[in-house]
Amino acid sequence: MIKRALSHIGVFVLTVLSLLPLQILYLFANGAYVLLYYVFGYRKKVVRQNLMNSFPEKKLEEIIAIEKKFFKYFSSLIFEVIKMRSISSKELDKRVKFKNVDLVEAYLKNNESVLFCSSHYGNYEWVCMAIGMTFSGLHHPIYKPLSNEIFDNWFLKMRSRYGNQMISMRQTIRAIQSTKHYPTMFTFGSDQAPSKEDSQYWTTLLHQEASIQLGVEKIAKKTNRPVFYLKTSYLKRGYYEVDCVPICLDPKNTAEFEITEIHTHFLEDLIKEEPAYWLWSHRRWKYKPEKSVRKTEQEPKTDGKILQSEL
Repeated sequence: MIKRALSHIGVFVLTVLSLLPLQILYLFANGAYVLLYYVFGYRKKVVRQNLMNSFPEKKLEEIIAIEKKFFKYFSSLIFEVIKMRSISSKELDKRVKFKNVDLVEAYLKNNESVLFCSSHYGNYEWVCMAIGMTFSGLHHPIYKPLSNEIFDNWFLKMRSRYGNQMISMRQTIRAIQSTKHYPTMFTFGSDQAPSKEDSQYWTTLLHQEASIQLGVEKIAKKTNRPVFYLKTSYLKRGYYEVDCVPICLDPKNTAEFEITEIHTHFLEDLIKEEPAYWLWSHRRWKYKPEKSVRKTEQEPKTDGKILQSEL
């Protein structure tokens, strides 16, 4: 009961905060940066280790500079996410601009569906929200429900504004099947690490062995839906540009794991361009492959059979 009461209070406070102008929220973000970085050191060790492992060629002072820039941005991101609860469509449209919309629309207007590869780079929440009001097809972002039901409901309502229809990760196959007769966009967070049990494919990401989710590739190859990468660029505080980059337009004719390698290394290049705007506080490399595991020897588990029978 106490936990539920505290959760309701937390949701109420966040909702009230969201009503404030972004200019005011950014003042809170400035204070949050000082607290997170200098006072509490929130996941500071994780961030620094991730950066040092990812950029072994950089000196310590360069790593610390990226680290500080990341925490400054991360603090702003927290309050930008809170603002999602009340941000108007007009303001969101002003702050998130898309490029190459016509490339995606050409498929949607032809009654064909597309797949989006996304990542935790820039304000991925704003980008996902803006897709629903920018494109003509129905948008289904794939998400992982939170363990706290009250906060999960709050986030779900917030993310579902402006036309988005959220799909739980476990319901992806069913959603693909039930929407195959009309044009849709399914967005996948392609940089999320699978659980240790679900780690089927390993490759190199930023000089480290990383397990990569195969969902995008499996669905793309079975349905032959074109794959676009949502390349997000940070322009200035609160403003983003998203380039819809076609990375695979004929999935059925690709080699096994080819699509996975393409979007993984696309992300790697994006991070190298400007590393501060990726989510470095995430323990992306906490799982390690067994000694016998090699990426060219990996075979997908039963997921492929499910796809084949249901699509």
